[in-house]
Amino acid sequence: ITIYELENFQGKRCELTEELPNITEKEMEKVGSIQVESGPWLGFERQAYAGEQFVLEKGDYPRWDSWSNSHSSDSLMSLRPLQIDSADHKIHLFENAGYAGRKMEIVDDDVPSLWAHGFQDRVASVKALNGT
Repeated sequence: ITIYELENFQGKRCELTEELPNITEKEMEKVGSIQVESGPWLGFERQAYAGEQFVLEKGDYPRWDSWSNSHSSDSLMSLRPLQIDSADHKIHLFENAGYAGRKMEIVDDDVPSLWAHGFQDRVASVKALNGT
């Protein structure tokens, strides 16, 4: 992954192959654009992998609104590669916080629409049982 301090792949740049808990370690004040050679990577709005999380798949991200639809934050302060640790994936989605309410199990499949599976349009808590 290559990060640039300014939008449209301009300014100071830094190539990463491993996690970076604080972009200021690379003498950068902010991330203005990103090019992902291979991924996926996770970007976080705060240092030490905290705050809102963004999944960055292979491709170009010329400005912050190309990786985030957040209106509250335009910062990205830490990054790490997403490690795929298993070929088998299973997660449980819950309707309410604290793993309560209706539950939906997803095993090894993408689910583009929760409605198609009889679940509501909102998930309040998630348990990853297997995989990443």
